[in-house]
Amino acid sequence: MSYYTALAARQHYARRMMLIIRTIISSVPLVSLPVLAADADIETGITSVGPSMFMFTIAIALILTLVFRATAGRLATYLTSRLGRLRVRRTLARHATAVMNDAILPGAYGGLARIDYAVLTAAGIVCIRTVHCNGVVSGSGDEAQWTNIDGVSRRRFLNPMIQNEGRVRAVQKIVPDAAVASLVVFTGSVEFSSPPPANVIRVDQLGARMQQHARGTGQISDLERQWASLQAHIMSDLDSRKDFAAQISFS
Repeated sequence: MSYYTALAARQHYARRMMLIIRTIISSVPLVSLPVLAADADIETGITSVGPSMFMFTIAIALILTLVFRATAGRLATYLTSRLGRLRVRRTLARHATAVMNDAILPGAYGGLARIDYAVLTAAGIVCIRTVHCNGVVSGSGDEAQWTNIDGVSRRRFLNPMIQNEGRVRAVQKIVPDAAVASLVVFTGSVEFSSPPPANVIRVDQLGARMQQHARGTGQISDLERQWASLQAHIMSDLDSRKDFAAQISFS
């Protein structure tokens, strides 16, 4: 089986699993409430309230199903995003020399910058921005916003390459002599409407990309010094977290 055939099979499997999760979650009220009503000690004769109670239960179940359906997609997205982040962490743990996750640093032009992942490799530091979504993604490197279409849902989001460029510059300001690369990783079952830029990949391509960076020829002493300097600038106190949250809400 070729690489592209295997990749298509994995994406098809991920889409099927997402559909199954959404269907199960949204069907819970429709299945459970009538069962509870049927198990109750209620008469079912023509003159009794049994049929009315049963139909009332069905109506409530239908209403709750509509409510659950509205939240089922969000819950499924939350679960699959957690799995996506787990895949990223496991892949980086296998291929990276050292990993920094969810780190707040001084911004390149003031303010604060939050780094999803900073990774130390033999080729230098890789600054990774992760994005979770499903469906089709379209956008080019110079567009301010990209588009994600997932079924009937359509949303616009900030260009992750531009977002990550600001984070790369924050790292470069701290270690100006370091080689810092930008990488955007999409988790979830995602397809691109056109070939994405070279530094935009899916999570299943992350291992191969890290192997490329592992073949760098940087001096170990310089890399360790740069990494130690970057770690020294991490702002891990609670006030910095609050300041960053306020900065995001203000912008």
